Order: sequence, then structure tokens, then C-alpha cells
Amino acid sequence: MSNAKKTAIVTGGSRGIGFAVAKQLASEGYNVAILDVNALEDYRANFAQLDAMDADYLYYQGSVTDKAAREAFLSAVVAKYGDVDVLVNNAGVAPLVRSDILEMTEESFDRVVGINLKGAMFFTQLVVRQMLKQPYKDGRRATIVNICSSSAYISSISRGEYCMSKAGMAMMTLLYADRLAAEGINVYEIRPGVIDTDMTKVVHKKYNDLIEQGAFPIARWGTPQDIADAVSVFVSGKLSYCTGNYLDLDGGFHIARL
Repeated sequence: MSNAKKTAIVTGGSRGIGFAVAKQLASEGYNVAILDVNALEDYRANFAQLDAMDADYLYYQGSVTDKAAREAFLSAVVAKYGDVDVLVNNAGVAPLVRSDILEMTEESFDRVVGINLKGAMFFTQLVVRQMLKQPYKDGRRATIVNICSSSAYISSISRGEYCMSKAGMAMMTLLYADRLAAEGINVYEIRPGVIDTDMTKVVHKKYNDLIEQGAFPIARWGTPQDIADAVSVFVSGKLSYCTGNYLDLDGGFHIARL
């Protein structure tokens, strides 16, 4: 089935950054397809917001690490909406337990890298194969946005597996950007810093203290909407002459200061 509206896939879109992105794109007229491990019923209040907007969305419960789930989800998206115009790779996890890199377990490494990097890599591969079947629209076929992290380049020795997974995603951005530029698909990356989500609740005091101490030039927590607004810019087509670029959304934390 074809649909005159454009369609965006958002992984991990039931809450936090992913939901803010899904809601923003829905507000801009996109059909939104969400792949998430969480049950829809557990986040009914969030999706009531989409219902109130009369948004057209598809929710599929499954993991980016599950090949069969990835394929079934994409098949459902194409069957309902037709083309996939935007892919936002947002699904990600932190370690269940923060531990020194000398104490990191293989199980924790496999879980974090499996979701944050391997899952994103092979889901992107699957979606891109669909995108390459599609016609050009407004001079391009599609747009991909990877939600990475400032941890792609900042060392956190108590969660090394997370840092390595995001450093890998940064290279994934470059590789797909290089491969797909001639195919009309631009690839971008957002590197959030300290964002107020469920993932950061366990370290709220630590980051509140850092903000109060002046570690961040823009002295506040980032919000999921900050990230959603950046995604909106990347998918707008207004940056069509760049690909493989990343945007630090970290309150200026990346600035080296004396």
C-alpha cells in the first residue's frame, strides 16, 4: 500500500528520546512506525498523546537484536505505509551495573554492544535494502539519523561497554554515509550529552552537581525535545549537501576549556 504521507521508523520509541522524536515527526505529518521491546500498554499515557494528535502510527513489540522481529516489523511497516522515508536509530541501553572496566563482564559487554551497535547495524542494513527500492522524492530517497552519544569520545571507565558501543555507532554513521551518498540517502548523527530520561535517573545527583559546578556551558539538563528538534532539522532536507555529519547536543560540554 502506498501513502502520500512520508513514513518514519523510530526504534526505542515508547519513552524518553525515542518517544519525543516519534511525537515530533508525527506533528510534522509523518506516519510513525515504532519498534520497541516495551509493551504498548505500559506506556499508554504516551501513546494517548499521539492519539490526541490523530497521528497515524504502528507499534511493534520486539528487539533490534532479534532478526525475525526486525524482518516482521519492517514487513508490517511496508505493508501498511509503503516507502520508508526516515530511519531514526534510537534504541539503546546502559549497563545494568556500572563497574570498572577491569571488572566488566562479557555478558554485560555482549548485551550493550548487541543492542546499541549490532542491533542498529543490522536493522539499518535491512531498512536500507528497502529504501534502495524506492523512488527519489524531492531529490532524495531517504534520511537516516543515528542517536549516538557524547560517550562516543568521552571516557567513562565505569561503563566502558556503553562508550565502545557508541564509538562503534559513530563509525557506522560514516560507513553508511559513504556507502549511501550516491544513492540519495543521507546519514546523520546526534550526540546527546546529559539528557533527562529514565536512563540517567540513577546518576541524577552526579550530573546535578556537575551542572551546578559549571561543567556545562549551558547550565541545564538536556531534554528529549532538544534531541527531537535536531532530528527534525536533519530530516527536513535543509542540510542536503552534507552527510556523515554529527551534532553535539550536550550544552557545550564538548568545548575544551582552560
